[in-house]
Amino acid sequence: MFIRFSWVLIFLGTLLSSVPAQMAVTDLPEFDLNAATLKGQLHYFASDYMRGRDTGSPELDVAAEYLAAHLKAYEYEYAPGMDSYFQPVQLKETAPPQEASLTLNKNKYVHKEDFLLLSGKANRYKNKKAVFAGHGWVDTENGYDDYANLDVKGKIVFVLGGPPEDKSPQAIFQAMSQKRQLASERGALGLIEIYNLPNLPWNFFLRYFSRASMQLDLSQGMNSEDELIYGWMQPDTESSVIKEMQEGKRTKASLMSSGFSETAISSKNVIGVLPGTDPELKDEYLLLSAHYDHVGVGAAGSNATLPQDSIFNGARDNGLGSIALLNAAQALGEMPTKRSIIVIWVTGEEKGLLGSRYYVERPLIPLHQTIFNLNTDGGGYNSTEHISIIGYGRTGTDDKIETAATAAGLKVFPNPAPEQNLFDRSDNVSFAVKGIPCMNVSPGVTAFDDEINKYYHQVTDNPESIDYDYMLRYVQSYAYLARLIANDMERPAWIDGDKYYDAGVKLYSKE
Repeated sequence: MFIRFSWVLIFLGTLLSSVPAQMAVTDLPEFDLNAATLKGQLHYFASDYMRGRDTGSPELDVAAEYLAAHLKAYEYEYAPGMDSYFQPVQLKETAPPQEASLTLNKNKYVHKEDFLLLSGKANRYKNKKAVFAGHGWVDTENGYDDYANLDVKGKIVFVLGGPPEDKSPQAIFQAMSQKRQLASERGALGLIEIYNLPNLPWNFFLRYFSRASMQLDLSQGMNSEDELIYGWMQPDTESSVIKEMQEGKRTKASLMSSGFSETAISSKNVIGVLPGTDPELKDEYLLLSAHYDHVGVGAAGSNATLPQDSIFNGARDNGLGSIALLNAAQALGEMPTKRSIIVIWVTGEEKGLLGSRYYVERPLIPLHQTIFNLNTDGGGYNSTEHISIIGYGRTGTDDKIETAATAAGLKVFPNPAPEQNLFDRSDNVSFAVKGIPCMNVSPGVTAFDDEINKYYHQVTDNPESIDYDYMLRYVQSYAYLARLIANDMERPAWIDGDKYYDAGVKLYSKE
């Protein structure tokens, strides 16, 4: 009996460690939320009126105003240097050229069949020298330079796809901009990556990138990188021209593009700040995030089960997460934490994590003052008994995760569907690459099964299909977890050896 009673005391002590004296956990504001309020909010946020909250749409602006109005009611402050809750995010939509061609010696490649251009102004280069440059990668810190002793000025450069040591699709896609810049700085006329993605079929790559795409516009107008013709090719396995070029044999290339068309698009992140209560900790910030965009109307590639409905309402992805963040903001506003809180709804997640990537490049509060990112996002749920944690075991926060889930009557399902690489597919990864410890909190997913696919990016993902009693427990666990992290004297940190450990050491060495 004594042993059992001791464990009860320890458990209660854990629960109450960050709660004001004489207050039970259930007396915290997050446990005073109710399902009816959540239901009303999500029915508006994911209604047909919002037309799928596509990035850059007027409806997404309406959603942003809705979130900002609540921040004002909760008495959140503007971020430093801002005069509203909106951080403008400049985007550009790029449409591929109508005409393009590539020839290597006598080998001709057909645009949108075995080669594809992704950027560059209209130009026509005939019989230029082709140069092979490894991966086209430079890492000065580790003494790696594929361009060392290689003159590529006025030439067309061919490289292996992606960075040299990471062949995941995420790493390859993230490397695209840097590789273009490296080639452009050295005077190359064009850069063609040779397709070698082991787990992504070429036809899927073609379909994804051959349509108009949205990108960040972090520059003022065009720069030298935009002059460079950039694309990918899938060489004929029976052809020896690539091998000969790799061996340094004389190779001529002709490359033509009618040019990309670009349309400027404005969107916004929604940001509010809640000052902390502890004089020693208030200059440290816990950042809570969720994306509030979805895929709009008539989204391409859908297998919608209701063809008469063309609106992709996004109740689960990520209306549920957006409303969870909204109610966490309310609860934390009613009883502020020791550390300060940043809440941010980011735009353009569905277009490539654009809003979160913009914020980490244009932070409104120095990144080294942000001690953790607690993101909430998901494609649905197939268990109402669980909260899923993507990033469990990586930041020293597992005890708090378990405590928050238990308090809300849920169990923890750690790191679901590892084959999906979910950690690097949501906005938390934008913060991770900068070194900020983070995780993605998701509704209960045990596997990517038919129950998930029934709603994920489908027109069936409507607010009337949500279990609101479960949503309430999910929101309570998310808000309480935020409170526990923000009140703990010990800061989260990447576990030694984690993929992002070194980035964390580098970031916080600035303090």
